Amino acid sequence: MKFKNFRGIGLLVGLLGLVTLACSITDNGGPPRNAVVVNVIANMSLQPWLETAVPAFNDSQTETGDGKPVYIQLTSAESGQAVSELATGGYDLWIPDEAVWVNVLADQGNSIYQGDCASVAESPLVIGMWRDVAQALGWPGLPLGWLDMGSLAADPAAWDYYSGGELGDSFRLGHTHPGLSGTGTSTLLALVQAAQSKTEAVTANDIQQPIVQASVGAFESGVAWFSNSTDTLGATMGARDVSYLGAAVMYESTAVYYGNGNIIPLYPLEGTFVADFPACINQAPNAQQEAAQIFRDYLLGDEAQGTAVSVGLRPVNNNITVGFPLDESNGVDLSQPAIIFNNPSVETVYAVQELWQSARKDVNLVMLLDTSGSMRGNKIDNMLQAAVQFVGQMGDDDYISIIAFSTEPQIIINHVPIGETRSKVINEIQALHASGDTTLFDAIGDGAALLGKTTSVDTANALVVLTDGEDTRSYRYRFDDTLINAVINANATVFTIAYGSNADDDILSALATQANGNFYEGDEASIDAIYEEMSAAFGGSAGVGR
Repeated sequence: MKFKNFRGIGLLVGLLGLVTLACSITDNGGPPRNAVVVNVIANMSLQPWLETAVPAFNDSQTETGDGKPVYIQLTSAESGQAVSELATGGYDLWIPDEAVWVNVLADQGNSIYQGDCASVAESPLVIGMWRDVAQALGWPGLPLGWLDMGSLAADPAAWDYYSGGELGDSFRLGHTHPGLSGTGTSTLLALVQAAQSKTEAVTANDIQQPIVQASVGAFESGVAWFSNSTDTLGATMGARDVSYLGAAVMYESTAVYYGNGNIIPLYPLEGTFVADFPACINQAPNAQQEAAQIFRDYLLGDEAQGTAVSVGLRPVNNNITVGFPLDESNGVDLSQPAIIFNNPSVETVYAVQELWQSARKDVNLVMLLDTSGSMRGNKIDNMLQAAVQFVGQMGDDDYISIIAFSTEPQIIINHVPIGETRSKVINEIQALHASGDTTLFDAIGDGAALLGKTTSVDTANALVVLTDGEDTRSYRYRFDDTLINAVINANATVFTIAYGSNADDDILSALATQANGNFYEGDEASIDAIYEEMSAAFGGSAGVGR
């Protein structure tokens, strides 16, 4: 293992637009004075449905048996994230994507959501793929599977053969962080099931088999981004193009909702999991149980189930006629999946996350930190604190370089393995101070050059750029095609952060987009969250584990 995982570790934030701990949906008017307020935490994949269903329910003013209106307050969180949120209860109804997460929470000391669960929708785990890519691979006539994706990711020559060189130099995959998201854990478990040719649930011992290790390693070699939310993964893929991600693992509903017919769901030939989204009522004695039951009944009713279908979810209410968007125009086949894997155990959830940390590509990271005079005060203090936390979550076998830039860029850490030097790296970061001008472009050029010297086929290159202002002093580089090509030629994914209102958002956004990364707008309040989101994207230590 590359680093220790701890049960109950504080989880990373969920991203939806800007980074937030979780997405909350409430009505502007708030609950009526005498309402029974039900706090619901639900999987983020359900957000397109529940952001309509919750306001509709609240507007209905449905009452309890003693005449009090029921009012829903919704928080959206991935299942692994919710395990941490629910360590001490706090919510009256929990809707994860699969029941195993309720058992994980019980294993970690809180069993109050076991005992009264009912599925409110379904969606199979699929490989969301651009239609052009799928057709190049033989879809819809040729069945494709989990192991095919790993083979394409590991063999650029095979990808070039099928794509004809017109769909990018490599087959880029995406999936969610297994410690935070149910689809991430299910992705890895599906690879284990496929490698073992099993439909019954695999065991922790199965996960240790060499063929499993090789299959997961091949798949992970093509993964370009670990999102911390299935919903975010689908939204980001849909907003970009095939050069960003050729395929990503998500729910059928996510592919349908964000794909607009251009991203289609592939049902792996070896089989897959089906999320049944169990709505589990808090069993601790409280006044909200009746109200939680009333809301769950509403979700199972005709109106809410019809809304679920409209955003790509499969209904569990047999009264509902399924049509668009769950149809051929969006690549949906309701007879699939033909093979459904059995639900995993708590032990396999833990074991497969440990496997992932050894199978994922190590990161070769160059971090550019603005230490110009305008960063004085809380700005630099908060930036350094966030950078230290980020380094703390990196894997032991990851590499880091740090360039601090003010009047001149200065390499303060030059390509060292984190495991051997973590304390030294943290000390060097904490010793930085703010003064001088801003040589942003020269720092980016130096960062690209450093990546070019240290790149390896066994690592994923990444460049993180944080600045609070425009370039004021660079003399070796300017922002033009030469600089952008230098970054692209270094095969780096770029994450840029505009720290405050004086940064050049247009330049930072353009650099991140052209280098298949992400751009963030940050301030002193959000900088920690941004660095945590990036940590998840690099596969950092987070989530549910041993």
